[in-house]
Amino acid sequence: MENNTLEKEVVDVVVIGAGPGGLTAALYASRANLKTVILEKGMPGGEINNTADVENYTGFSLIAGPELAQQMYDSAMRFGAQHIYTEVTGIELDGQDRLVYTRDKVYQTKVVIIATGAQHRKLDVEGEERLNGRGVSYCAVCDGFFFRDKELVVVGGGDSAVEEGVYLTQFAKKVTIIHRRDQLRAQQVLQDRAKANPKIEFVWDSVVEAIEGQDKVESLQVRHVKTNQVSTLKADGVFVYVGLIPNSELFNQLGITDAEGWIITNEKMETAVDGIFAVGDVRQTHLRQIATAVGDGSHAGHMAYQYITSLND
Repeated sequence: MENNTLEKEVVDVVVIGAGPGGLTAALYASRANLKTVILEKGMPGGEINNTADVENYTGFSLIAGPELAQQMYDSAMRFGAQHIYTEVTGIELDGQDRLVYTRDKVYQTKVVIIATGAQHRKLDVEGEERLNGRGVSYCAVCDGFFFRDKELVVVGGGDSAVEEGVYLTQFAKKVTIIHRRDQLRAQQVLQDRAKANPKIEFVWDSVVEAIEGQDKVESLQVRHVKTNQVSTLKADGVFVYVGLIPNSELFNQLGITDAEGWIITNEKMETAVDGIFAVGDVRQTHLRQIATAVGDGSHAGHMAYQYITSLND
């Protein structure tokens, strides 16, 4: 991967990703007087920007996702961390140095904190890719407004599916939640809220087999998993929330992931490679929330200081 034509910059800490975990890690590292850069190809805040309202983050009874993202970003930049819009193309180990490559620069650093998050898993059914952006969506906050007085389907049964299903009812005439099991996996408070909403209906023990329509979503083919009976469900839009896939492909060669691609760390956010830490949704963990990502980031930012100090002893 070595490219001698790239400009090189020497820093103490490189944070890859600017979600809650990455921003918090950068805050702690820069506050410890470490030269810190955050590399991010999207908007600071990550998935928070796609969340309408956050009501389970301590200190805020209710706050809009994008507003919380901006406050986290402003806080993270207070102590001199540098935020750079760019895409990371690779990472190499060079003795005690870690080389982080982008398209126009390579960063030579002692510490890398991976905070690349995860992306929504797709259904992988006929019509999904073709109608993506024409009725198929993975972000209710981004696209819900365009479906005023329409009939929508949400696929999934976890927190995101149920929460976003409730959010969509402020626009839609009707929201149908399709789940492959006979009960939801979401937190009870979210379940109660959805079941009390007169605009929401449930289709249990069912999966989507195909998404149909010419230029836009018109209907779905839905199969009952116990009877295998297939039925047609009219819909103007489909919002998919069936799990996450870690954004970890760049780091597979480092030997720090499990079989599914989640990065394995200890309680200090250390991976199997010295000087490389991971935080937030990309990490192998049982709970992926704003609060847990922030906790991860504080550990990693502090441990970055501890690690660099140990190299200088």
